[in-house]
Amino acid sequence: QVQLVESGGGLVQAGGSLRLSCAASGRTSSSYVMGWFRQAPGKEREFVAAIARSAVITDYRDSVKGRFTISRDNAKNAVYLQMNSLKFEDTAVYYCAASNDLVFRGSRTMYDYWGQGTQVTVSS
Repeated sequence: QVQLVESGGGLVQAGGSLRLSCAASGRTSSSYVMGWFRQAPGKEREFVAAIARSAVITDYRDSVKGRFTISRDNAKNAVYLQMNSLKFEDTAVYYCAASNDLVFRGSRTMYDYWGQGTQVTVSS
């Protein structure tokens, strides 16, 4: 089992950048496919990005491609989401997630563990 704690959220102006971090404790994060999701007020939670155990393969939702970058440092048991050129519509609570799936399925991955989330607010 793994525990996930997100950090790095905050208030930023449109066009700005934020870097979210997800610290994993318990079982090493290298054992999991990792992902980021977000949920805006009144909307369903949606997939943002995912990264394979090896960090070689990634996947993104179309609206963040070219602006967001997911990465991981297995030695530090951490996953990151670098968010550039932020838009008002990126405002949401962002969640880190871990999957036991042995195959990387990108946006179709089913996740077993979730963090508590970190708020990202982009002012227009």
